[in-house]
Amino acid sequence: MKRVSATPVSATAPANDPTFENVWDELVWRGLVHVSTDQEALRALLAGDPITYYCGFDPTAPSLHLGNLVQLLTMRRIQLAGHRPLGLVGGSTGLVGDPRPTAERTLNTRETVAEWVDRLRGQVEQYLSFDGDNAARIVNNLDWTAPLSAIDFLREIGKHYRVGTMIKKDAVAARLNSDAGISYTEFSYQILQGLDFLELYRQYGCVLQTGGSDQWGNLTSGTDLIHRVEGASVHAIGTPLITNSDGTKFGKSEGNAIWIDAGMTSPYAFYQFWLNTDDGDVVERLKVFTFLSRAEIEEYERLVEVEPFRREAQKRLALEVTSTVHGPDAAAAVIAASEALFGQGDLTALDPATLRSALEELPHAEVSLETTVVQALVETGLVASLSEGRRAVAQGGVSLDGVRVEDEGALVTGALPGGVSVLRRGKKTLAGLFVSTGR
Repeated sequence: MKRVSATPVSATAPANDPTFENVWDELVWRGLVHVSTDQEALRALLAGDPITYYCGFDPTAPSLHLGNLVQLLTMRRIQLAGHRPLGLVGGSTGLVGDPRPTAERTLNTRETVAEWVDRLRGQVEQYLSFDGDNAARIVNNLDWTAPLSAIDFLREIGKHYRVGTMIKKDAVAARLNSDAGISYTEFSYQILQGLDFLELYRQYGCVLQTGGSDQWGNLTSGTDLIHRVEGASVHAIGTPLITNSDGTKFGKSEGNAIWIDAGMTSPYAFYQFWLNTDDGDVVERLKVFTFLSRAEIEEYERLVEVEPFRREAQKRLALEVTSTVHGPDAAAAVIAASEALFGQGDLTALDPATLRSALEELPHAEVSLETTVVQALVETGLVASLSEGRRAVAQGGVSLDGVRVEDEGALVTGALPGGVSVLRRGKKTLAGLFVSTGR
């Protein structure tokens, strides 16, 4: 699978909101602090001299997704305030996997995990700056766990953990109470993550870890271990799990994540996901996923109240996040495609790859040049039968590539860039045609 690089977030977000004196205050205002260690200590820490902090990403899939994007942007915000980030890609923890709520993970091969480590490293790098006094660094926990023998692990790390405490962690407790139970492998995950924080504290003076609030047990595994072994106090911030206003888990649709790899979720589908954000969610999404200032976001909040039908907040959200993840050029291309598909632009001027990915999100069919428009209506599901298709054409309600079809015997053309066509029934019902020339 081809990796598609993103544009660094620094290209679209040169600074944090200057109206906040402390990045901690901005994180709180943006709703990014669901749980944390001592808040006053954290506020003072982030207002002082540069610190080193980290966030970990496990290669349990070939791409990061929108839940990970929360962490990447949080890391960037803290770096913009002058602090030094460590992006950890879990070459060892990815071989184990953190406990899921319901059942054991399927363990991936070492070769697969190594490949995914490389892919995720490339993605994480896009969101951090590697220049200046607070330059980022990417680390792999396989570097310090691979040389560690099982005996050394048990003697030097395991002895600091109490089973009674470990089984109270939410992720572990949920599995212990399920029919699936939990293996020793996944039970030990929290020890591995604690070891990561300890190693980063020793090697780089790292004193803060960020992660999702569902990882809080693993985050505190590290803070507790460092306190026991080194006698030092370090910190953790757990960001909220992002859910929609109806309570459904954010970034999931029938079990399918929204990936930040363009090869897994196209920029067009990515843009449409944000564009379809509910009015009740869009302001919070602007806070979490964009670098717009407080004043700008409050203005969009006002527009949602007084002119929700214009969906200005959703349009800005989709533009900002798509630009951040896929780059401004890709964002411009998908906006042009979206507008052209609905009659507000020139279909023939679209980028072929963007147009194809947009049509793949619509009902679509593979057809030949001998296929009639009426047949194409049936094959794409825009009508239920040939007779219904002929009636639709006779009534003047069908167009091909923006031109009304008047002859029920008309053939598809594939005249748009990339050998495709756009079939329309009525004003808003669209389908894509991928036309084979037979050559």
